[in-house]
Amino acid sequence: MKLLENSHFEAVNFQLCVETGDAHIIGRIESYSCKMAGDDKHMFKQFCQEGQPHVLEALSPPQSGASPSRLGKSQGADEEGPLSDKCSRKTLFYLIATLNESFRPDYDFSAARAHEFSREPSLNWVVNAVNSSLVSALGDDFTPLRPKLWDAVDEEINLLECDIYSYNPDLDSDPFGEDGNLWSFNYFFYNKKLKRIVFFTCRSVSGYTYALADTGTELVPT
Repeated sequence: MKLLENSHFEAVNFQLCVETGDAHIIGRIESYSCKMAGDDKHMFKQFCQEGQPHVLEALSPPQSGASPSRLGKSQGADEEGPLSDKCSRKTLFYLIATLNESFRPDYDFSAARAHEFSREPSLNWVVNAVNSSLVSALGDDFTPLRPKLWDAVDEEINLLECDIYSYNPDLDSDPFGEDGNLWSFNYFFYNKKLKRIVFFTCRSVSGYTYALADTGTELVPT
């Protein structure tokens, strides 16, 4: 995975890292090429020892509770459950490799499994979820940022052509699972035609915890 330069994302990212009084918002949007080279090819070869690239892996249902495979369908007795949402192992590798590249060297996601990912039900749902989180955190400051943010993402990845995934790990695997984390999200906008992923990650950390981390002070329970 190769990080692609994007000046529009850099400008948006600057505005996604702010102090809001009682919390710190830390967000970034990055674009990655899915064209494998060097280490990626070696990692993919190891990854495929557990299953061929086109084998489908079952994902967890999205946190919205609306399964993409059920949108527009009536539920019948013979339908599979929400775990019927799947992606190929090759796509799963791209998602894991994106996490590794984005959080390198602090975290290693090589052991991540398919059940920690979800395929989101719709673009509108994801946009509304992101907007809701950011407007609650940034208030009126998000109003001028919102169109810039989504225009930049759309220009880079063509949102209407994307499959959208999210990473929702358990606490042991979550890079944002430490004390003081108020909320977080991790979305992948995958355009198979462009062989590109836009990764949007954001979290809100309580101001007290952030201050302790900044000074290197350890929070010890009493």
